[in-house]
Amino acid sequence: MRHLDSQYQENSLKGWRKLKIGLCSVTFRDKTVKEVIELAVKAELDSIEWGGDVHVPPGNEETARKVGELTRSHGIQVASYGSYYRVGEDTNFREILQTAKALGAPAVRVWPGAKGSTHADSLYRSKVIQETWLIADLAQEEGITVHFEFHENTLTDTNESAQNLLSEVNHPNIYTYWQPPNGVSMVERQASIDAVNQWISNIHLFFWESYNKRYSLIEGEREWLSYLQKIKNLDQFKQRHVLMEFVKDDDEDQFLKDARVLHNWRRML
Repeated sequence: MRHLDSQYQENSLKGWRKLKIGLCSVTFRDKTVKEVIELAVKAELDSIEWGGDVHVPPGNEETARKVGELTRSHGIQVASYGSYYRVGEDTNFREILQTAKALGAPAVRVWPGAKGSTHADSLYRSKVIQETWLIADLAQEEGITVHFEFHENTLTDTNESAQNLLSEVNHPNIYTYWQPPNGVSMVERQASIDAVNQWISNIHLFFWESYNKRYSLIEGEREWLSYLQKIKNLDQFKQRHVLMEFVKDDDEDQFLKDARVLHNWRRML
């Protein structure tokens, strides 16, 4: 029995070591790059996903290079480049890719279309799938992986649509982020993990009822521990980033409290 307990603990630790704690820079759009990095250091985080809306604009490779260097000089990894590229809608992926490369990001996050699955006909889905292949090939040439946003009003807005999309794309360089779908039960959210588990890469972590009604992370402990328990044992990634986002009241002190909660979950899992 002692051997089994020890083996279980070791397997649990191996699973958790894959989960790195990070921050989405969009959480603090009003802060400078330096301020975001300093906050990440204060919270003892492992990584930052740099957003393309404010801190690392697409096409500004010099800024991207400086942000990447400054991040790493503080002992923080660049988890990914959080782009707002819409597959099937936008045409500037080469610019996105070169920005990610300058940043030193190993991954680029993109949005699978600009329509929810109920509003997307077969032609639209085919277009998104074909263009996903094109950008996946381009990124693969640069050694960068491509990851779908798991979000409403895109083709990953339901379990079935997300699973079908990823199955139909079937490209070795395409993965998906995961975050709790809005407006569904905890059981349905767990089912969404199961639906796309072979493609899940990084995680966007927050606890809210809506964007305007956010809560402290500790209030979501039962729910989030159940999600992380499922995700930490997935095998396809040697390293997976859990990226904190959408802090209650956009408050720095609340963020630091939430980070301590996440560190405590590391010890619990």
